[in-house]
Amino acid sequence: MAHLVDVHVGKRIRHRRWLVGITQQQLAEKVGIKFQQIQKYETGANRVSASRLWDISETLDVSISFFFKGIEKSKEPSETGGVVPADMMGDKEALDLVRSYYSIPENQRRRLFDLARVLSDGA
Repeated sequence: MAHLVDVHVGKRIRHRRWLVGITQQQLAEKVGIKFQQIQKYETGANRVSASRLWDISETLDVSISFFFKGIEKSKEPSETGGVVPADMMGDKEALDLVRSYYSIPENQRRRLFDLARVLSDGA
């Protein structure tokens, strides 16, 4: 059975990889391993060594601490008092939404944000 820390680190690797828009194959090539190993890291099936985590963090342009962020809590309160799952950004659909949101011109993005806030206040 995979250790919870290994699963969390794997999810964070996948999260960051999706955010920067590279495939498992591309990450594996840059780190010098097979893509199957990246798959095993991302599921928590294999533990990531310290040196490999260093290489992955360099490739994905984040600090090592990024991979451990949020591990101490499973849920965090939002500004409106609702509960947001800590692993929300581990969801590919959520990451695609964020990527799309930031591709919208800033003035339109602000209007979309205001609309979303109004809709969520009414819920």
